[in-house]
Amino acid sequence: MTRSFGEYIDGTPYKVLDERVIRASAGIMLFLGLIAFVNGFVLNKYDVIPYISGFLVLNFSIGIFINPKYAPTYFLAGRIVKGQSALPIGAIQKKFAWSLGLLMSGAVFGLSLLLLKDPTFFKPVCFICVWCLLFLYFESAFGICVGCMIYHQLLAWKVLKQPEVKPNCMGDSCEV
Repeated sequence: MTRSFGEYIDGTPYKVLDERVIRASAGIMLFLGLIAFVNGFVLNKYDVIPYISGFLVLNFSIGIFINPKYAPTYFLAGRIVKGQSALPIGAIQKKFAWSLGLLMSGAVFGLSLLLLKDPTFFKPVCFICVWCLLFLYFESAFGICVGCMIYHQLLAWKVLKQPEVKPNCMGDSCEV
């Protein structure tokens, strides 16, 4: 098992992931998030939120700290888009985006455990859930990686250190 976020391919000086798999993975996570959102904030059944957000924490953790190809949604997404030509995309900004996903799903997980005991946590959990769902929707439906855009803006503001080799973004949308 290799511990890496992305892999090198011929002719590319930086690690890449398959954009089609990333988008399909985001679609799977969006579907799970919508199930949690509808159960929690439409039907007022909060019990499902910790399970789904906990699964997403696990998924993001496996992807970031071990390898995305072992993350359950990425693995399943790879099977769904199997047979389509790969569309390589720079992995460094996707790792940052997945780190944001881990942070948000971790916050939802922790707050949802509190929500089960105290309904005053409804608004913060709902707020973070809506942002997660929006980020996942933009990624899966339009290929717009909000986390990648934040990453590249932080590079432009010199908050983050510029990588040695600048990786690509879809449609050169992340040019600094």
